[in-house]
Amino acid sequence: MAGRNLLEIPMVKSFIKSKLFPALFQWPTAFIFTVVIYQLLYGPSSAHDNFGTAMTWVLWWPVIPLVFLLFGRFWCAICPFATLNDLVQKWVGNNRPVPAFLKKYGIWIIDAIFILITWADHVFGIVESPRGSGLLLLMIVTGVVISGAFFERRTWCRYLCFLGGLSGNYSRAGALELRADSKKCSQCKDKFCFKGKDNVAGCPMFELPGVMDSSAKCNLCGNCVKVCPNDSVTIKARVPSRELWFIKRPRIEESFLAIIIMGIVFVQNITMLEIWKKAQTFIEGITGTSSYAVTFTVTFIIAMSVPVAVLYLTSWLAGKFNGEKAVSNFIKFGYALIPLDLAGHLAHNLFHLLAEGKSVLYTAIAMFLPGYEGGSAALASDGTIQVMQFALIAMGLLASLFTAYKISGFNFSEMRKIIKTFSSYAVLLVVLAIFNIYLFTLPMSMRM
Repeated sequence: MAGRNLLEIPMVKSFIKSKLFPALFQWPTAFIFTVVIYQLLYGPSSAHDNFGTAMTWVLWWPVIPLVFLLFGRFWCAICPFATLNDLVQKWVGNNRPVPAFLKKYGIWIIDAIFILITWADHVFGIVESPRGSGLLLLMIVTGVVISGAFFERRTWCRYLCFLGGLSGNYSRAGALELRADSKKCSQCKDKFCFKGKDNVAGCPMFELPGVMDSSAKCNLCGNCVKVCPNDSVTIKARVPSRELWFIKRPRIEESFLAIIIMGIVFVQNITMLEIWKKAQTFIEGITGTSSYAVTFTVTFIIAMSVPVAVLYLTSWLAGKFNGEKAVSNFIKFGYALIPLDLAGHLAHNLFHLLAEGKSVLYTAIAMFLPGYEGGSAALASDGTIQVMQFALIAMGLLASLFTAYKISGFNFSEMRKIIKTFSSYAVLLVVLAIFNIYLFTLPMSMRM
């Protein structure tokens, strides 16, 4: 299937061109989201008994990275926040241009929000509190409504959504890509793919398929497929992570997000292990306070800073071999971490999905049969989950190593530079993978 244009399959093309796509997925998702919000705010106060908590943190959050891997940013096409944004624009939208500062600093804002939410989750216990999770979603809803009311298209999704930043990075490693024939598009004066036509809106993410060389911003909504008069648009299956091999315009904020995600996964793992209590006691002895907010903040800063520093030092070392500045190498090779990031994210959340997955069913039944508790929430044994986690890390490491090698080959012509540069980053990637595997050998606590 790799390389085949899926739009050459009549049934697929007909479906994407129809009004059913993506509405067939949008409205059920919006309905479930409404139920989740209601349950979080008005359902059981215990996370163990709350359907909203189970759906959000046991099912949706663990599965969403897999969706990005298989289907790119398609979730963003059917996300209830995006649907709400479209409705707000339809009713009260002013459609003002995106502010220049958002265009310039949007990804940095996304990075900051992602870090802040992770920090707040641990300090205020958002995941363990249905009301806290509900409040977080309501805050996002407020931002979406304000953005949709004032600014054009999906400004929130493109420039402000913390999940959009994550999905953008992961979608680069995804197995689907939407592109268009640049020759046909250069001769097209209508540009319906960007402007829209009849009842089909233009690209909600401000993309022009004819010049698009990345899946980071495309949500596969199908609007360009519907309105293109030249059948220029293609949707192809590809080798996962292939896009990362040939990035022509790397950006430091995207590489920074990649290494920060690695740190966040480490934090998520460490704070759910039994050794976390010993680590807390040690940090409390150094800081002289028993405040959990202080203890975690110190841990969080270290977990964020160390991976960034190590990547920078590796980039400095690689510069001794390839003649590039450390910052230049940092920007280019940060993308090599994305497959390992994705694997670590999947492996961490796999524990919650398989160790607590039945809680989604049990809490759903309890909405109609109060008092129902069910049995064990596990879908697989700890040993099986651990083997799957190790396998994911191994696959992520191989993909990252190959990506680092291809990036070296893309940026340097001399084999000596290619091998020595690759070797520098290979050591870093292996160390990060080993640390991930070590953490997964330790007992982990559950969310529910």
